[in-house]
Parts: sequence; structure tokens; C-alpha cells
Amino acid sequence: MQANTLSGGFADPAIGSAHAFRSVMEAMARPGTIQDIEGAAPPAPLSPAMGAVLLTLCDTETPIYLAGDMDCEAARAWLAFHTGAPFVGPAHCMFAVGKWDALAPLAVYPIGTSEYPDRSATLIVECSEFAAGATLTGPGIKDQATLSLPEVEAFQVNRTLFPLGLDFIFTCGERLAALPRSTKVS
Repeated sequence: MQANTLSGGFADPAIGSAHAFRSVMEAMARPGTIQDIEGAAPPAPLSPAMGAVLLTLCDTETPIYLAGDMDCEAARAWLAFHTGAPFVGPAHCMFAVGKWDALAPLAVYPIGTSEYPDRSATLIVECSEFAAGATLTGPGIKDQATLSLPEVEAFQVNRTLFPLGLDFIFTCGERLAALPRSTKVS
């Protein structure tokens, strides 16, 4: 096992995961806001924010799908050691990790069922930057918010599935933003 597999987790797991969890929940509760998240130093191509989200939300019972260049030996070994999460295909994942183009098409991910809408996937999307962009309205947003999105139509289609659908966490460096399925995008 390589040394970089064993390193890069939270220095103090209880405190680090609590702070990271708070950042994720703030981002989900207030779509379009950008939150700082730190404490993880995963191997490339995972960003520090992506690593912190995965360390916080994943365990032995949360299947992960790694898309595109995220599906590499370094990322698999690091996640296996730090979370124990099983790796699966997109149709069976709780979390899908990758860049937007690698995660396409969205139709392959579970969107939940009418009895269990919470059994849907959350896509953790690595972005090159955060900027103003699409207009967001809905729960957790006072009037409106803006967030750069890789495209608008996919999120509009996802919203029509509510209460089913996918949730999204966008990561960039040591920052994150979120877009729950309840958010309207224009």
C-alpha cells in the first residue's frame, strides 16, 4: 500500500468531518451559496473539497461510482482505505463522482421511487471554477441566487421529476456549492 493512500484524511476525524458536514448541509440548505470545506488532501484527480465531501458522507454502506479520470487506482485505494465504500456502476450508486462530461448521461443514475424518493443518487461534480450563471429559485433561497452550471436544461428536466430526481454537489478546489432537486433553474 502506498504512503499517499494512508495519508490525506482528516487530521482529527471527528472534528474534521463535523466541519465538513456543516459545509455540505449549509450548501444544500442554501442552494447557490459557495461554502469553504477543508481538511482532506486526497490524491489527484480528487480535489480537496471532493475528498472532504467523500470522507464525510461515505462509509461501507454507501456505494460510489467513479466516472472518467476519477476512476483511477490512486482514488480507489484512497477511498477504500478511508471510507471502505464499495465501488459500483452508475445504476447502483448513492454517490457518483466526476467531471460533468464523464457523468453523462444522467438517466443512468437512480432517482428514487415514489415510496422511497431518498434512494436517489447524489452527483459530486468537479468544476474548474465557480461564477455567476444560471438563476436559482426555490426552498432555501430568499429571492434568487446564481451559480454557474455546466448546462441548464439537465437541471430543469431534473426538477420536473420532483420529489424524485438527483441532487448535485459541485466542488472546486476547497469550495463547494449544491443544487438539490427542489431548486428551479432558469
